[in-house]
Amino acid sequence: MKIIITGKGGQLAWELEQTTPEGIQVIDFNALELDITDKNAVHAVLKQHEPDVVINAAAYTAVDKAETDELAYKVNRDGSEYLAIASKELNAKLIHVSTDFVFDGTKTTPYLVNDIPSPINAYGDSKLHGDLKISEILGNQATIIRTAWVYSVNGNNFVKTMLRLMAEKDQLSIVYDQVGTPTWAKGLAKMIWSLVEKQDKRGKSKEEQVQSLGEAEVLHWTDAGVASWYDFAVAIQELALDKGMLDKSIPIRPIPASNYPTPAKRPSFSVIDKATTEEFCGIETIHWRKQLSNMLDELKIKDKR
Repeated sequence: MKIIITGKGGQLAWELEQTTPEGIQVIDFNALELDITDKNAVHAVLKQHEPDVVINAAAYTAVDKAETDELAYKVNRDGSEYLAIASKELNAKLIHVSTDFVFDGTKTTPYLVNDIPSPINAYGDSKLHGDLKISEILGNQATIIRTAWVYSVNGNNFVKTMLRLMAEKDQLSIVYDQVGTPTWAKGLAKMIWSLVEKQDKRGKSKEEQVQSLGEAEVLHWTDAGVASWYDFAVAIQELALDKGMLDKSIPIRPIPASNYPTPAKRPSFSVIDKATTEEFCGIETIHWRKQLSNMLDELKIKDKR
């Protein structure tokens, strides 16, 4: 089976590379090697390699910059559309990574896959437009995976930023009234590979794939549990101290989001329900604190090299 992965060098693409199952040929591209906002380039690359599956891990994720940067829509909406068009022509399955930010955060119970999206910032809106384009073009030939708060030993993320600030600062103030669930990118990568293998075992013919009737399959995936950014930061410090990754403990003060204004508004609640995905994939989510501990173990080993 041949897989094309976009977003090479990013957190998820890197973890997908590290966890690729045997028997799968991966061809990955970064933004310089494949500009997904270039329709002709996308068509040419996919036609050249003729993949069975395309995993779109490329995205514009600078949430605050997206408020004024038109590149967010070019990447998240137009790039997704071009990948869908090329996948349709080649009868390739498209697995596309989306976000919890397609929701407005007004619920108090986990968002279900069929809840109506209503983004409150440009980043979420650009991602939703991409999702809709994919669903319109590919129908059930596509799978859209919404995830949240992704981090990895590779790249820049909240966990690594907190570790750096905790080593440099005397205290930190972290928002307590934005609630969601962290996601270790390695766990997300393994879930995606389970989808790919499931697709392979289905043995869909090209003729069946090209019909692609209905809407795209939508799944939710994060780690298990619930946390605020404050809870997440406290756990990072506690675990890092236990593992000898920090020399000292510093006070971490909870503050409301109103004390930390940003250009883009964030959902106050973006926990997403994973029950459907767990049943569909046959795998269970792992609590975010356990996954954080596993990631920190890997990071400690990586930093020693």
